[in-house]
Amino acid sequence: MEVFIFYFFATILVVAAVCVVTMRNPVHSALFLVLAFFTASGIWMLLRAEFLAIALVLVYVGAVMVLFLFVVMMLDINLDRVREGFWTYLPLGATIGILIAVEMALAIAGPRSHIGSIPAPADPAANYSNTHELGLVLYTDYLYPFELAAVVLLVAMIAAIALTLRKRKDTKYQKPSDQVKASSTDRVRLVSMPVEKKEG
Repeated sequence: MEVFIFYFFATILVVAAVCVVTMRNPVHSALFLVLAFFTASGIWMLLRAEFLAIALVLVYVGAVMVLFLFVVMMLDINLDRVREGFWTYLPLGATIGILIAVEMALAIAGPRSHIGSIPAPADPAANYSNTHELGLVLYTDYLYPFELAAVVLLVAMIAAIALTLRKRKDTKYQKPSDQVKASSTDRVRLVSMPVEKKEG
């Protein structure tokens, strides 16, 4: 049953990947890419890699693909201009695709004498969680590289915000520090005026 489910997901994944490249409408291509991500996460689940499957769905489907769809649907893309260089780059793309297919075939059908000497891993226990084990390894053995990568990403995020920040002279901004300092004596002035009475 597990082998049948694997081939089912693999077939859907290959068909979706081909449709991503061959679809004329970029929105349809992005939706087929969403389908490819979902089926890939299903294959990760079959390999008992729950964390990678959930991360693939949350990060790529939940964030990256939403951004792709937003950009594709908001921009006015000239499809005729995009397709102009298709036949020009087709030989190069076909050559690279054939080379990748040959490499994958050689890797799959190559000599497996070293693989046969490796014992098959035992089935994990019922309460086993690779997410828990991954967390233990990540926050013990690789804590310093993990924190270093987090700092690098934080610096990159701050740099991206600083590079794209533009101040316009014709735009009015609120200054919270000045608003906090304001008092009633600065905003309200009491004026004493004599009372006037109408004659007659």
